[in-house]
Amino acid sequence: MARNRLLSAVAMTAGVALLAAGCSGGGSGNTPDDSADGTTLTWWHNSNNEPGKGYYEKVAADFEAANPGVTVEISALAHEDMLTKLDASFQTGDTPDVYMERGGGELAAHVEAGLVQDLSDGSSEAIEKIGGSVAGWQVDGKTYALPFSLGVVGFWYNKALFQQAGITEPPATMADLIAAADKLKAAGIEPISVGAGDKWPAAHYWYYMALRHCSEQVLTDAVTLKDFSDPCFVAAGEDLEKLIAAEPFNSGFLATPAQTGPTSASGLLATRKVAMELAGHWEPGVMQGLTEDKQGLGADTGWFPFPSVEGGEGDPAAALGGGDAWACSAEAPPACVDFVNYLLSDEVQTGFAEQSMGLPTNPAATGSVADPALAELLTFRDEAPFVQLYFDTAFGENIGGAMNDEIALLFAGQGTPQGIVDATQAAAESE
Repeated sequence: MARNRLLSAVAMTAGVALLAAGCSGGGSGNTPDDSADGTTLTWWHNSNNEPGKGYYEKVAADFEAANPGVTVEISALAHEDMLTKLDASFQTGDTPDVYMERGGGELAAHVEAGLVQDLSDGSSEAIEKIGGSVAGWQVDGKTYALPFSLGVVGFWYNKALFQQAGITEPPATMADLIAAADKLKAAGIEPISVGAGDKWPAAHYWYYMALRHCSEQVLTDAVTLKDFSDPCFVAAGEDLEKLIAAEPFNSGFLATPAQTGPTSASGLLATRKVAMELAGHWEPGVMQGLTEDKQGLGADTGWFPFPSVEGGEGDPAAALGGGDAWACSAEAPPACVDFVNYLLSDEVQTGFAEQSMGLPTNPAATGSVADPALAELLTFRDEAPFVQLYFDTAFGENIGGAMNDEIALLFAGQGTPQGIVDATQAAAESE
């Protein structure tokens, strides 16, 4: 099945031995409160807009009611802020009890540094229910986090603006995408928003170009062998360079943030200032939190997969994606395991789906995905012949960071297709 192909690809990255990134193996600064007041769990997540923020507050309150003596302290952070704070907390050992793990090389580094709990026994029932989806968060046969959302990246677009520009079909090829951008500009509409100020949204374009140009075997070898010598990686940068030269992106895109505020890439799409954005399964929920009516694009929300490229050796139906999982830091109290199990319950995952917060991993909840565009994405995910884990997550901080930095330079007109490959290979060889 397509899902099994996805999981084997993601799991492969988790077994790669990667740097500990200077992380301390010390204990969490959030130790359980053993006084008469009970136990306090600190929980960091990135659903900082409605409806997700309010939903998670209810989830925490329900867990507290069912577990007297346990208090859940929530920090709802913007995505970029959460990543920055998590990186800092891993360095100091002052990590939250419950936090989001993205799998791949990042998780392998945390496991090697002794920063995360083994959930294999305490979450055995949840692991069995989730099934193969958990493979991307396993290292040496042990499970260290429970994935709650697993999706793929594609183009979200405004159906009304496409119609206004005379675009009758979503772009299927890169030539179609550039032609659609030209039609939108002719109609006075900025075609595509990209949060290049945060780098990773821009990097997704190169990742997808590589996925279209490189065969599955080449990508698999790149993950396991850290070999980027195949010409397809340079070809990916050359096609991206052509797309950038067509000027489809929003004005000021080099400084545009990904999701924070109405002038972010997601905010520009949500407020109908641009026609489309390349983003993941989280986009409908993010957009809802960035509009006054909390509806995002509503009925005008559309989705289509990343287009094919001319002469590429990759399967045009392959997808770029990944997911998020709940983990417990090494020194979190036992209630942490109970809480992450609850977060993967039928009840919580069904509400997660109904609120359009992502694509649930619990099979009991997949039929509750309310947003039609998300339901379409779910079908695409399950039918994809191969899903490549985000490269920066798969390769870890050093290699992924070097890759993203060079891609950002290409967007700024200061880098080259060969430069991306050279910087990535150099980072791999320095480990």
